[in-house]
Amino acid sequence: MAVVERLIWQIETDLHTDLSLTSLSERCAVNVHHMCRIFQLATGMSIMSYARARRLSKAARAVAHGQDNIIAISLDAGYGSHEAFTRAFAHCFGITPSALRSHRSITTLDLMEPFEMNKDMIVPVAAPRLEERGAMRVVGLGIDCAFGNTGAIPALWQAFNARENEVENAVPGALYGVCCMGDGAGNFRYIAGVEAKGSTSGMEHIDIPAHRYAVFTHSGHISDFAKTVYTIWNKALPDAGLNSAQAPDFERYDYRFDGRTGRGEVEIWIPIVS
Repeated sequence: MAVVERLIWQIETDLHTDLSLTSLSERCAVNVHHMCRIFQLATGMSIMSYARARRLSKAARAVAHGQDNIIAISLDAGYGSHEAFTRAFAHCFGITPSALRSHRSITTLDLMEPFEMNKDMIVPVAAPRLEERGAMRVVGLGIDCAFGNTGAIPALWQAFNARENEVENAVPGALYGVCCMGDGAGNFRYIAGVEAKGSTSGMEHIDIPAHRYAVFTHSGHISDFAKTVYTIWNKALPDAGLNSAQAPDFERYDYRFDGRTGRGEVEIWIPIVS
């Protein structure tokens, strides 16, 4: 069973309990950083946002069907007071629990159903090579993103490509797309750049420490890159018995990738726990 499937099963099984990221990671045998990232990649949501939406959706059905009183439903959904439940419910659905009980219909509500993993996103990915890499600095342009919502990255690359020759003391041979400064909600900073010895005015940089990496390769058109990344985090990495470390990971584009056609090979470097 893939990690996301295990995680969804744990959430659905214990939806009535006080879930925590730590307890979920222990039960799924994967570290918190890795778990949060793959869930965001798969669903576009943070784990706790999903769990909260699922609890409120179950509560909405109970309210509409007249099951128990609203206070009992709010407690079962994990809210300590009727007021807190009403605020969260109204924010999620645009209607108060008491109003929904009067209407007795959920047809207009946008309920969160249990997530099912998209098997079409799983593609063949070769086993990684393990490699030690020294520290380096990447200089370029950055943008704030969220896993599952990375549509602005291609435009960032276009902007950097137009300014690549401005980078001072650049190390030729490859370009890098760095994912860094991630948080538990799935937000991160993406920097498109080149390795450089120093900094450049008007650009940002990220210092990547020396680390041990699992290096995967995406082959084919860049339009299928998201499937490769999804498979790496959700299946290939755990299948290899590896856990990601909480450090920047990056894509490496060298002579094997043709930026004009979007075809070729791209390396994905994932820092791993030794």
